[in-house]
Amino acid sequence: MKVVVLDDEELALENLIECVEKCKPDAEVVGFQYSEDVLDYLETNTCDCAFLDIEMSGMNGVNLAKILKEKNRNINIIFSTGFSEYRGDAFDMHASGYILKPITVEKVKKELENLRYPIKDESRITIKCFGNFEVYIDSKPVQFRYNKTKELLAYLIDRKGALCTNDEIMVALFEDDNHDIYLRTLRKDLIDTFSDKGLNGVFNQQRGKLGIIADKVKCDYYNWCNGNRIGNEYRGEYMMQYSWAEDTNGLLENSK
Repeated sequence: MKVVVLDDEELALENLIECVEKCKPDAEVVGFQYSEDVLDYLETNTCDCAFLDIEMSGMNGVNLAKILKEKNRNINIIFSTGFSEYRGDAFDMHASGYILKPITVEKVKKELENLRYPIKDESRITIKCFGNFEVYIDSKPVQFRYNKTKELLAYLIDRKGALCTNDEIMVALFEDDNHDIYLRTLRKDLIDTFSDKGLNGVFNQQRGKLGIIADKVKCDYYNWCNGNRIGNEYRGEYMMQYSWAEDTNGLLENSK
């Protein structure tokens, strides 16, 4: 879910962003203090839901909502205000919701659970295992700081959600278990790369262990294993960059 938050009061803006993030940890939340900046942002970005303060210097939230509705009739507009007399404006705009300040997590949660236009729960993360291993966020290739981070992710995908110990990962990636510091660096790069894209809760992190949460990603290999083989064709190649993937490739070959 992509969420835009607008409030010209900095503390109120920070509070609303925090409330949304607590309700939707995986959401990509972007905050603004000026309506014009929201319009500039949406020239090159999309938005599923917009929390708009009504009383604004310059263009107010109602006028901004009219423009947003013209661009995307299915955008969920949730107005926030300190005054109840604006409920009529929200009704006329066919807004998804209306929050009377002070804003709390409970109020935000109620609105997000009752959106006028429900958001399809589709992962932003796409994993390609057949052929070479590739990973995309919002259809764009992911660039990690270290090349080995990509291989770490590939191994977690191959293990299909199983918690992998640090020793197990090191043996697969380095053929020995003497790379503790480097592995910690790779783990941080992996988590930070997804977090920077607003994607939290993708990994199961425990002391000395790490795993992918499988239902957080779209993956051709997972679809194949679940019997959905249309559009997920296996042609004898699986994560071709990595020698440790040969065992899984053999299993796939035998299951054809």
